[in-house]
Amino acid sequence: MALRNVIKYGDELLRKKSRKIDVINDRILTLLDDMEETLYKECGVGLAAPQVGVLKRAVVIDIGEGIFKLINPEIIYSEGSYIDVEGCLSIPEIQGEVKRPKKVKVKALNEKGEEVIIEGEDLLARAFCHEIDHLDGILFVDKMIKK
Repeated sequence: MALRNVIKYGDELLRKKSRKIDVINDRILTLLDDMEETLYKECGVGLAAPQVGVLKRAVVIDIGEGIFKLINPEIIYSEGSYIDVEGCLSIPEIQGEVKRPKKVKVKALNEKGEEVIIEGEDLLARAFCHEIDHLDGILFVDKMIKK
């Protein structure tokens, strides 16, 4: 595993749509491992591949209950909503309130290529939404409620 540099707001890569991962090979597994190590070093909750300069549909998330390493994640269900404060490792100087679903279901592939469906509520739902937005070039500041 190796630490990767987290790219910052203003870098055009953060605004690009990531490509689907068709083959899970050693390179993708290394990317996920590197993202995990980088996430913990940066004391974050989630990290998407574009944040480390790779336009692939991969995210890692840990809200303190164990790591999720997801390939090609997509939200297949959401319900409710609530507003809470978000931040981002790529935009360290800004935090703001964002309205997100209270509960989501995410379909993705795990590291073995198996399809998984994960339900998340509150912070986990928020993290899924935030990181999946990154894969589509959407940043939390785009959804931030103006004060």
